[in-house]
Amino acid sequence: MDTIVHSIVEGLSGKISKEFIVFLVSMIPLLELRGSILAAGFLDGMRFLPTYTAAVIGNMLPIPFILLFIEKIFTVMKKSRRLHKIPEWIEKKAMSKSEQIEKYGYFGLFCFVAIPFPGTGAWTGSLLAVLLGMNLKKSFVSVLLGVMTAGLIMSLLSFGILQAIF
Repeated sequence: MDTIVHSIVEGLSGKISKEFIVFLVSMIPLLELRGSILAAGFLDGMRFLPTYTAAVIGNMLPIPFILLFIEKIFTVMKKSRRLHKIPEWIEKKAMSKSEQIEKYGYFGLFCFVAIPFPGTGAWTGSLLAVLLGMNLKKSFVSVLLGVMTAGLIMSLLSFGILQAIF
């Protein structure tokens, strides 16, 4: 992930603002918020609050679209001869991580998104909420709170705030 993020930062540095780079990286699946805060580390002079704000907003921007349209998109893709395996693979991969959410509901969804481990995050959490038939408004709130929490965890670690405290 470091290499991808570093390449994006190098390619965009000097062309757009540092905050916008963080914002854009946070919208990319798999990189999401964690990648965007890592990107901020490659950008000289990034501060906690602008980084956190850009990362959270960017990571949350695609979420309503995922919650509202992913089933329709997957249905169309499944009818295609060339694309039908993609949604099946994504669904299978996502469902392999659904145990926590099935067991604890919206709190499980929050934790799934909030704890910054590989393969967890807003995109996968939102997809799982849809696949599990969860209420979209409650799912959005759980994902938002999870993203905000993950952003705080990653920012505290990345900006050395925890090191300064302890």
